[in-house]
Amino acid sequence: MGMPTLSSVPKSPKRVLVYRLGSLGDTVVALPALHLVARAFPDAERRMLTSFPPNAKAPASAAILENTGLISGYFRYTYATRNVGELVRLWWQMLRWRPDVLVYLSGSGTVASAKRNERFFRLCGMRRLIGVPLTEDMQRARLVTGPGESGSLMEYEHEASRLTRNLAELGEARLDDPESWSLHLTDGERAKAAEVLEPAGERPLIAVSFGTKNQSNEWETPNWSALLGRLAVLYPEHALVVCGAAVEAEASEAAVAGWRAEGKGPVLNLCGRLSPRESAAVFARARVFLGHDSGPTHLAAAVGTPVVAVYGSRNLPGIWFPYGKQHRVLYHMVHCAGCRLQTCVAERKKCILSITVEEVLEQVQEVLARTADGLRVTLQ
Repeated sequence: MGMPTLSSVPKSPKRVLVYRLGSLGDTVVALPALHLVARAFPDAERRMLTSFPPNAKAPASAAILENTGLISGYFRYTYATRNVGELVRLWWQMLRWRPDVLVYLSGSGTVASAKRNERFFRLCGMRRLIGVPLTEDMQRARLVTGPGESGSLMEYEHEASRLTRNLAELGEARLDDPESWSLHLTDGERAKAAEVLEPAGERPLIAVSFGTKNQSNEWETPNWSALLGRLAVLYPEHALVVCGAAVEAEASEAAVAGWRAEGKGPVLNLCGRLSPRESAAVFARARVFLGHDSGPTHLAAAVGTPVVAVYGSRNLPGIWFPYGKQHRVLYHMVHCAGCRLQTCVAERKKCILSITVEEVLEQVQEVLARTADGLRVTLQ
């Protein structure tokens, strides 16, 4: 019995497998691609093959996608596993479910690893594979602007754009349509946000999340405390709301010390009290969100809240910025940009730590001046 051919693929597939690894930020950035898959295969059962979350700061994909209708079930495995038993179990799961189509949404890697994965999925009996990055162009973000073309900073293609470019055969991605980023937040999730924000009363909100998986992305507590102290003086009528994982609650208290020292607006530390989707509902009510290169930053951008984000240069500029022209990203280009280091020791994080409190404060003031006039800008 030979391998199934493309001509044997049903015109209306019943089962579609989406291959996407990662956690909160990776899942949010893939939303336009997932919406595209849902439009292309509206009647199919769509399940996701993903990895187990690496740590307590990295929620599983299901915590982001529940209630969206984009994915109905999950298969999980240990990332980069070489365990033969686990791979055989995964192979058997795929054979039993018999997906008609695979949509490949894995992050950038190598052409060789993509070819290995392609062979595995073929062995699982999958008839049609879409988006497998078998060329360097499919693997890498394209350069969008060079130095000096639009300001002094070069910029690369956003990851959401690269993912959907590889799925061009499924149709238009609609990246600039806010619906392509929709989490379909429920009434219950919005009600939970309203409940936890009651102590702030009618005060306008500044939302912040200090968490990040990588040491190289941390702007560090003294900087955040100094920035928030300045903001408390400038915006005493505002409330500060902090979201994040439970393990970030104590560190977040240290970071908000500058705000508390001014004794102005209240601080609501909600770390560990909300699901990621409930946090998104909180961000949706804020006038601005402040954060690192992290999942919550992408979550805030997805619900249309203007973001001011402080980024290290472990990634090249643009690829993992919050999507949309209304956001402000502080990013300093250094000679080692694109290092991909999770921990930076030799260079002592000179990229992100060279960003000053004054630089960030200026951007926050500009965003708050815009939103104060009711100009809540949607994705452009």
